[in-house]
Amino acid sequence: MSSALTDLCRYPIVQAPMAGGTSCPQLVAAVAEAGGLGFLAAGYKTADGMYNEIKQLRGLTGKAFGVNLFMPQPGLADPSAVEVYRQQLAGEAAWYETPLGDPDSDGDDGYEAKLAILLDDPVPAVSFTFGCPTRDTLDAFAGVGTYTVVTVTTPEEAQAAQWAGADAVCVQGVEAGGHQSTHHDDPQTDGTGIGLLSLVAQVRETVQIPIVAAGGLMRGSQIAAVLAAGAEAAQFGTAFLICPESGASPLHKRALTNPLFVRTALTRAFSGRPARGLVNRFMREHGPYAPAAYPQVHYLTAGLRKAAAKAGDAQGMALWAGQGHRMARELPAGRLVRLLAEELDAARAAVSTGSTQ
Repeated sequence: MSSALTDLCRYPIVQAPMAGGTSCPQLVAAVAEAGGLGFLAAGYKTADGMYNEIKQLRGLTGKAFGVNLFMPQPGLADPSAVEVYRQQLAGEAAWYETPLGDPDSDGDDGYEAKLAILLDDPVPAVSFTFGCPTRDTLDAFAGVGTYTVVTVTTPEEAQAAQWAGADAVCVQGVEAGGHQSTHHDDPQTDGTGIGLLSLVAQVRETVQIPIVAAGGLMRGSQIAAVLAAGAEAAQFGTAFLICPESGASPLHKRALTNPLFVRTALTRAFSGRPARGLVNRFMREHGPYAPAAYPQVHYLTAGLRKAAAKAGDAQGMALWAGQGHRMARELPAGRLVRLLAEELDAARAAVSTGSTQ
């Protein structure tokens, strides 16, 4: 790894920021203590909520960690399309006996307030999703010693992040679970994402800053593959989601290896932005009609998702998962970090042995 990333963690293993409570302080602390780099997810949290989680995490570990921020999204949704989708979801509201949310809720999640907190009381690393901050913002973080990472899905986005002054890019392949972190949400590009290994190689030829590779990774041998392609570290989301320290619901954890859910797909059904999850009833019935409207659809379906979880109905939940979900191992997070490191060493040794024979 590059010297800056080496300073943050012992192993080239990053725990992805998974919003919605999954990347809780307990998970991040366990990863950090084992030698990886864990990220808290500040998306969907208030500035105070983020601050309190950072405070809690610092009480659990003295190791380095990161915080992830969602970039503010422009309000480009078509209100008429959102209204049509609202009408389509009326049956869901009746079934779960819960009202649909207000799609016009204030979309400001306190981004500026979160920046102010992180600059006033710096953390080791900050990453950004759904866009690239301004040079002034990235320079401000550099000034307080915070390592910055911008999540990208194309070589062009990576180049823009380098120009803006990011220390590194997290290159997200189409295999990744959860939201696709495209900087511009264009429905015409749905399903056209680039596979991780090809994307890492393309970005490596485009930028000079370090690369963290993300997308469907579940084994240490895959770390070796992305390092060989030009990355400095590998980011794991779904692999850590199933850990006991994860804040994901037990229903979500069980679904990852449940034979009822055999594949994943990208959908706008739950949030209005493309996101990869286990294919369930809600996704099949509503995915083809969901508009490009984030965060409006997210607010619209929030109550439905909570009601489905409360009812124990995985068919109505957003079961975010990467393509490698069936390879998930129910291990404590620290043990998983060490096992991934051991598998990486074994893969490197096998390559080395093969090259000398």
